[in-house]
Amino acid sequence: MDLFEYQARDLFAKHGVPVLAGEVIDTPEAAREIAERLGGKSVVKAQVKVGGRGKAGGVKLAATPDEAVARATDILGMDIKGHTVHKVMIAELSPEIEAEYYVSYLLDRTNRTFLAMASVQGGVEIEVVAEENPDALAKVPVDANTGVDIVKAREIVALAKFPAEVAEGVAEAMVTLWDTFIAEDALLVEVNPLVKTKDGRILALDGKVSLDENADFRQPSHEALEDKDAANPLEAAAKAKGLNYVKLEGEVGIIGNGAGLVMSTLDVVAYAGENHGGVKPANFLDIGGGASAEVMANGLEIILGDPDVKSVFVNVFGGITACDEVANGIVQALELLVSKGEKVEKPLVVRLDGNNAELGRKILSDANHPLVQRVDTMDGAADKAAELAAAAK
Repeated sequence: MDLFEYQARDLFAKHGVPVLAGEVIDTPEAAREIAERLGGKSVVKAQVKVGGRGKAGGVKLAATPDEAVARATDILGMDIKGHTVHKVMIAELSPEIEAEYYVSYLLDRTNRTFLAMASVQGGVEIEVVAEENPDALAKVPVDANTGVDIVKAREIVALAKFPAEVAEGVAEAMVTLWDTFIAEDALLVEVNPLVKTKDGRILALDGKVSLDENADFRQPSHEALEDKDAANPLEAAAKAKGLNYVKLEGEVGIIGNGAGLVMSTLDVVAYAGENHGGVKPANFLDIGGGASAEVMANGLEIILGDPDVKSVFVNVFGGITACDEVANGIVQALELLVSKGEKVEKPLVVRLDGNNAELGRKILSDANHPLVQRVDTMDGAADKAAELAAAAK
């Protein structure tokens, strides 16, 4: 989950990263009181999850509270790279800046470790720095067992060649930034720019944070950080039901047990769809190891509620959960949805294999539901689902 700048600022402040005061608003007039509290002068910053706000006119200085209201009026409702501005942050005006730097921590999946990155060339896109002057960006692996204390932070700062007069201040900021990274179960924390002011302070002027949603079970406070207005309603509904669902742009709804099988199913359906007018998968939905009637009904309810879906492919390999349990779950789920008044009109193609597959197939055959077609091979079922979806377009 990516955070807005104001949310990143709040997390930084919580863990001791040096930041300037700021508050978020969604109406222009609210800017006046905040600007007055900040001493009259302020910065009005669009809150969108995309870079390039300044170039797009989404960051403006305001010399008075009245100007803050005017700038907030200008920025709210703007479109910045396809993102509409619904909120702005009224931030304290920074003291005069002497230098801009870059620092971050992230999960390095390729090398299975954490990575610190730092550069004395901040305030610009770090990708540009990495491409045009790779030596200016220090990349330092961080051992998860030892983390970043002041000694490690000084090592990072030295490798990035920070000037001696700011080295200790930057190192201290990097320790608190690491504390934020670990305590909040983040995948990325980034400060760009981290600045040195003329009065000698080190400040984080802009921040980016991405949180690991897999850690939500131990981070209950993160729920309040979700941008519910921007969330896909189907994904939000699936999350509320505890389902691992991702909306895609296709016509064949997918239900499977196990992320690997579901990913393979997406590929097979996409390939089959090429022979049926370019039909594609409509979603990723992994029901995991359990396929009870309730779980199956929840999954079908989400998928059938997607107007883009024209057919559904249920692809299950029985393991711990046997295929007869899955088959009973499908039959009972359809009955459950009808009893709840849900419209069940889209065809289902079901492929069962593995533990108790024969019994599961017999249960489906005996049920003889008019919307359910049983196909015993993965390729054949994918082709049938794509054919049915194409016919319904």
